[in-house]
Order: sequence, then C-alpha cells, then structure tokens
Amino acid sequence: MTKFQSLLGAAATLALTAGAALAEPALIFDLGGKFDKSFNEAAYNGAERFAQETGGTYRDIELTSEAQREQALRRFAEQGFNPIITTGFAFATPVESVAPDYPDIKFVNIDGFIPEIPENVLMISFQEHQGSYLVGMLAAQASKSGTIGFIGGMDIPLIRHFGCGYAQGAKAVNPDIEIISNMTGTTPAAWNDPVKGGELTKAQISQGADVIYAAAGGTGVGVLQTAADEGVYSIGVDSNQNYLHPGSVLTSMLKRVDVAVYEAMKAGENLETGSMVLGLEEEGVGYSVDENNEALLTEDMIAAVEDAKAKIISGELEVASYYATDSCPAHEF
Repeated sequence: MTKFQSLLGAAATLALTAGAALAEPALIFDLGGKFDKSFNEAAYNGAERFAQETGGTYRDIELTSEAQREQALRRFAEQGFNPIITTGFAFATPVESVAPDYPDIKFVNIDGFIPEIPENVLMISFQEHQGSYLVGMLAAQASKSGTIGFIGGMDIPLIRHFGCGYAQGAKAVNPDIEIISNMTGTTPAAWNDPVKGGELTKAQISQGADVIYAAAGGTGVGVLQTAADEGVYSIGVDSNQNYLHPGSVLTSMLKRVDVAVYEAMKAGENLETGSMVLGLEEEGVGYSVDENNEALLTEDMIAAVEDAKAKIISGELEVASYYATDSCPAHEF
C-alpha cells in the first residue's frame, strides 16, 4: 500500500470491516469526456477498479455543457448517491453551493479550490509541479536541439503550475535550454481539441522543439500523435500515455486521479472530509517507465531524476509553485 492509498484507505477499511451498507457512489466527469486518455480517463479507471475489486456499482455522467454541473450534482444527491465525486477545478463552485443543502451526502472535488470547505466536502489537489519537474529533467536530457515545448489546455493557473515545474526541471539540467509554451485556449473547449493540439505541436517543432510536454486533457492526444508523426518526443500527462506511441512518448507525468477516485469510492459514506494535497512523498504524482519507453531512458537519466525526487521529498530541493506568486521564476508564459 502506498502512502497515498493509506491516507484515504483507513476510512475505506473501517467501512468494509464494519459491514456497513454502503450507498452507491457517483462520478461526474469534466468536459472532454471519460475517454480522453488523460485526466477523465484516469478517474474512470479508478471507478472501474472499484467496481471490479469490490463488486460494487457506481453511476457516472459525462457533461456536455457548463450549465449541467449543478444540475448533475443535485440530481445525484437527491437520488442518494454517496459519495459524489467530481473531476476538475470548474466543479469547485457548484460543489460549494450544493453540498450544504445535502449534509448527509459526501462530496469530493479533484483539482478545485474552495476557501472555506463545507463539512461534507473533501477537496483533493496534487503537487503537479513536482512531477512536472522530473519530466522536465528528462526532456532536457533527451533534447538534442536545446529547445523543448510545453502545450497546455485551458489557460488557467493550474496548467501554468504544470508548466512552471517543467521549466524548472529542464533548467536544472540545462540552464540555457529554450522552452516554447502555448495554451490551447481560454474556455473549457481547450481540453478537447486534438486538431489544435497538433497544429501547436507542428508550430513548436518548426521552432526547434524536439521534446513536447502536453498538459491538455484530450487535446494532448493530438500533440502526442503529431509528435510521433514528425519524429520528435512527446511527454504524456495524468494517465500513463506511453502506450499510445511506443518509442515516441518519452514518459508521462502521472497524476494518480485513478487512486483518488478508487479510494474515495471505497471509503463510501465514511469518507474523511477536508483537504488533501498529494505530491511525490504521497506517491500522488510521478513519472512512468514501462516497456514502451524504457529504451529511451538511460541509467544516467533515471539516476538524475531519482536523485532529484529524493531531494524534493526530503525538502532539500524545493520546486517553486506557480500559485505562490502567479509567476514562474524559470519561465514566462
């Protein structure tokens, strides 16, 4: 059991061993669809693991518009689903509004922020900049041109948080490296535009980028595809995307949304509420190595990244957070 799992798992164990009659959990995906091969799909995989390992059932819904957020929350709450898990920062405000009306229902939001969290809400966030630092190191070590790229989805502080960690890791390896950054858009449609992702990838390649990190949900599928077609490396995000283009995806920055959803569903009505922040120490973020990319990573590359990882966990190395000052010391967006 990882530290991450143990944080959420205590309540789950209590519920199961007590023989409690657990209510059916519900999962609401963010815009972009459950099969975006990234953030939403990680949540789906966690829910499926819950169903397969426990024999339990769950209900889910894919939204098609912003207006459906509060409607879906209230519908599930009225039907008694518990807990109700939401993915994406945009759910924070609807959860803040709806949760007090259903005090007996537990609500979970992944990636959002609520200043004063209602008593029946768990907010889960991740130290994305820590994991992004590690893949930034790998990008800089793999780059032959001295230029790497970053393509974000919707231009929000969360995505700049990813990019900021990536830039710091890259510059720790090569202080002179050039980093090209683009955001896909300023509306939620930016999470599901693989064509635009491909266009931005080609533009960055034309400027010399030979490793491109996509933190863009479903849009990233277009980034990875175009990078493979053009013969440069890409870096996936959230889920392990190495398998999409073996030998082309250098690595993926893992954000264990799947484990968060699995453990929350398993905890059920006994879910502990409040806030939880998961980073390298809790194994909530990381980077992926498997049969699809292990030939791309040398022993020296892995050793350097593992050394940095240990220093981040110990506190010897601090990765600056974009949230701290709405700026990044290593890169301008």
